[in-house]
Amino acid sequence: MKPGAGSSALTDAQGTRHAAARGRVRIVSLVPSLTELLCDLGLGPQLVGRTGFCIHPREVVNGIPKVGGTKDVKIDLIRQLAPTHIVLNIDENEKPTAQKLARIVPNVIVTHPRGPLDNPPLYRLFGGIFHRQAEAEALCADFEGAWRDLGQAALRWARERVLYLIWKAPWMTVSRDTYISRFLAAGGWDTVPDQTSARYPKIGLEAGLIHGLDRVLLSSEPYSFRERHVEELRATFPSRIGIHIVEGDMLSWYGSRAIAGLTYLRQLRQQLLE
Repeated sequence: MKPGAGSSALTDAQGTRHAAARGRVRIVSLVPSLTELLCDLGLGPQLVGRTGFCIHPREVVNGIPKVGGTKDVKIDLIRQLAPTHIVLNIDENEKPTAQKLARIVPNVIVTHPRGPLDNPPLYRLFGGIFHRQAEAEALCADFEGAWRDLGQAALRWARERVLYLIWKAPWMTVSRDTYISRFLAAGGWDTVPDQTSARYPKIGLEAGLIHGLDRVLLSSEPYSFRERHVEELRATFPSRIGIHIVEGDMLSWYGSRAIAGLTYLRQLRQQLLE
């Protein structure tokens, strides 16, 4: 067994120590990327509830009841589903909701990945709790390979300053204290602004922000940016600044999708340099 794979590692982001599950397991996931991870660990049959945003893998989740969204959770419906475990995330789910769920669900697993290297411990946390250690270690190996490939490629690239837009009206971006920013930084993209008190700040497209910028990345989620938005921004930004639509789930989802995300980031950076 590799380091980190044992029961001593079963501590979640809130500091709660979890025991390996016993008996019949019934899981509700309120985090889309973690729903996908649970399925990739072979736990699809144990999932009894998910949000309407949990859409991957489609062939599995279509048969799982919806319990609202990540913010508007239907507590009464979850109570009826009688889960043994519920999976939450500090950024995506609200604290009052978590407190209510803690009163009706025996095991509340709280997650908070802050950067790409938090993914292998996450795989091992779920693998250990739900007796999927072998599957978790396989994901860890895949992640480590993709991480190594990205790191080697990034050594050949000059670092660039990028504005990563996640919303319009108002324009919103990500601070460097986010999973997304740290993920992009692994591929040599440093997000702007350099400093901000808000983790997802509202911004104006002023000259000070544009100065020294190399690219604008328009995320496909949570706002669905389209080519018309690219054309709109071309009127604001100097022609030297590239403006591109990028796959938001590949750059922002932790869990098993982060493995494909590392490859996507490597290939995207290479493509934009050619």
